[in-house]
Amino acid sequence: MILKILIKDISWFIISCLIFKIYIYCLDLKIYVNIDAEAIELKAKSGEDEEDEEKKKEQKSKKKEQSVLQAKLTKLAIQIGYVGMTIAICTVIVLIVRYCIKEYGIEKRPFTSAILKPLIKYLITGITVLVVAVPEGLPLAVTISLAYAVKKMMKDNNLVRHLDACETMGNATAICSDKTGTLTTNRMTVVQCYLNNKFYEALPSPNELPEKIRLLAQQAISINSNYASKLEPPTRPGQLASQLGNKTECGLLGFVEHIGGNYAAIRDQNPTNSYVHVYTFNSSRKSMSTCIRHPTVPGGVRLFTKGASEMVLNKCKYIMVGDTVRDFTPNDYETLLKSVIEPMASNGLRTICVAYKDFVPAEQKRAVNEEALTGSPLNWDEEEAKMVSGLTCICICGIQDPVRPEVPEAIRKCKHAGIVVRMVTGDNINTARSIARSCGIIGMNDDFLVIEGKDFNQRIKDEQGNVVQEKVDAIWPRLRVLARSSPQDKYILVKHIISSKLNPNREVVAVTGDGTNDGPALKKADVGFAMGIQGTDVAKEASDIILTDDNFNSIVKAVMWGRNVYDSIAKFLQFQLTVNVVAVICAFVGACVVAESPLRAVQMLWVNLIMDTLASLALATEPPTEELLERKPYGRTKALISRTMMKNIIGHSI
Repeated sequence: MILKILIKDISWFIISCLIFKIYIYCLDLKIYVNIDAEAIELKAKSGEDEEDEEKKKEQKSKKKEQSVLQAKLTKLAIQIGYVGMTIAICTVIVLIVRYCIKEYGIEKRPFTSAILKPLIKYLITGITVLVVAVPEGLPLAVTISLAYAVKKMMKDNNLVRHLDACETMGNATAICSDKTGTLTTNRMTVVQCYLNNKFYEALPSPNELPEKIRLLAQQAISINSNYASKLEPPTRPGQLASQLGNKTECGLLGFVEHIGGNYAAIRDQNPTNSYVHVYTFNSSRKSMSTCIRHPTVPGGVRLFTKGASEMVLNKCKYIMVGDTVRDFTPNDYETLLKSVIEPMASNGLRTICVAYKDFVPAEQKRAVNEEALTGSPLNWDEEEAKMVSGLTCICICGIQDPVRPEVPEAIRKCKHAGIVVRMVTGDNINTARSIARSCGIIGMNDDFLVIEGKDFNQRIKDEQGNVVQEKVDAIWPRLRVLARSSPQDKYILVKHIISSKLNPNREVVAVTGDGTNDGPALKKADVGFAMGIQGTDVAKEASDIILTDDNFNSIVKAVMWGRNVYDSIAKFLQFQLTVNVVAVICAFVGACVVAESPLRAVQMLWVNLIMDTLASLALATEPPTEELLERKPYGRTKALISRTMMKNIIGHSI
């Protein structure tokens, strides 16, 4: 009697263990596939109501989206669950039918409560088959593999914020990268300039320039820049000065020192609390303006402006030549564009125009480029277009930002690995094209698209101004460089490449960004890379991975680690499913032939315990190799278990 009670208790204990094990597996898998499902809400706010509504919709829909790995694991778990449940139910039905035929059909025994004992036994056998079919160690293997990759990727300057971004990066088919600081060194230096109606291919000495132009250029650059941008003297002989703050402004400050100026002394004479008004730089203005009290005319003010050369020159009405000012006509603009700006941009230089404008009382107006002040106060906020117009051009600077030496080889590896690299930048189209050729994004004879953001918007929108997916599909496969682009252009490009169905396996897109306005694009991308050095807090919070060195080469290393994670998971699946197929067949056939499974529940629990832990540690911690970049990416929709894996599983099982 005691023995029967003990056997009964052990049976119920085994059933409880099996059910608990299945529950833990489902819970772990559910936790994993829902990892990071709730996206972090963006802190950036847009000024337009339509953009606000679109961002809210994206934030809500983002909570329901899954990464590439999550989607594949969810689908695989459902498929395995269906197969395991089907076999388990079939096993229980076969055993019950066989028992009933034997007991009540052949031996003609009466129906009693004694049937409960074999029914419980058959139920345990069915649960055993189900447990054998389900790879309980998969969440463990995935977590170990991802955690191992995250730790190692930190040494490769990749700070991973979301675990699933590791594997997703391995499936990336496209990378939309910034130019400045990612593909280039982000050490700006003025190497050419246009001053005093002369194009200097090598910087002039201070003695070669008229004093008035030289002093105005020094003041315009020193005052109309963020005071946090500065040059620190080198600590050792032979070293270059350290650039702190905005690198473009640091390059211009270096130009001020080259032509004999002292930007620190000029800033001391004009503290920020003495400013009349400031128009900060943004993606729509592509310029910065600072207004101060006029240094020589009481009651007057002087506005300094610097920014993208085409934008600022379009607002110029005059130009300085010597100590005088002459009219700047549309013909002069075209001549300057072709003879100065385009040659600079073709050499990969960023062109910055520096200009100014004087506002003086009407009775003190002397020069033609001065604007007379009326009695009413100036409305800076509401009349920005009027204030920043009729400017006088002082100079145009060509700033060099050399390509990182390791970038061309990294992009070559991406191309060989089947990943398309696209440059999305706010620079001049000729500058962007030159840098793209230096990096290897485009070749001399390639038939790829290099267009500006304005042209891009005209091509993809209908008459009502709505973006049409079919029109985007006609452009993005050939698009390699998007110049003079805004953060909204980047977002539209990323969103519609992901939504496109031209590729049967669908595109997996990675994006780099550093500004606050890059937040929507970083969130929309499958993998968002934020710059650890130049990136804002909003960009970092919206990203999946932070590049601690702002280097494109680190993205290639992330691809290699992502593919290694994918292969590790595939190896574990092939190993465990092979064992599971054998065990399921043995349990099912044994139950049908000899009326009981040759593999007991306790035995299966022990086998799974060994498989889950040791196999996970062995297969999920293999280091990556360069050979991983020899194959094409799998894409978004390709199954986690390939045909080759299926053949291996069946072959090894037999």
